Amino acid sequence: MGAWQPLPDDLPPEVRHFVEQLRLLKDRTGLSLAALGAQTAYSKSSWQRYLNATQPPPRQAVAALCRVAGLAGDEAERFGVRWELAVHAWPRQPTPAPAPAGGPAPGEYEDEPTVPWWDRPAEEPEPRPAGRRLLYVALLALLVLLVVALVGAVTLG
Repeated sequence: MGAWQPLPDDLPPEVRHFVEQLRLLKDRTGLSLAALGAQTAYSKSSWQRYLNATQPPPRQAVAALCRVAGLAGDEAERFGVRWELAVHAWPRQPTPAPAPAGGPAPGEYEDEPTVPWWDRPAEEPEPRPAGRRLLYVALLALLVLLVVALVGAVTLG
């Protein structure tokens, strides 16, 4: 573990405390940033941004670090609370130009950090329109009527 870069002086106390605790937790794992990235599905460069306070980590990244470090229960929950406080206090960078379609402008981050696909809740299938069910019932009724007419014609004829 090398020495950490000094954190910016103008960081809000909530952010400073959170990042310092996150650094201690990372050091506790004994892993390099590359190894941490491999075990958490967040890249080495992402962890560098999170641990140097240039970008807030997604909640799932913090949960993954807690898991790798062996934290569970109340200890892991405390990290979730620290994350919540830090994200709300994290300094926002001014936007020089409108955001491009499909994502935040350079230097910005989304309010809701991205969630890896394996942590996303299962999507509910879209309900089928009621009209389609009615169409199926009507077709079935027509088919039954056709069969009855055909059977009636055969038996009378």
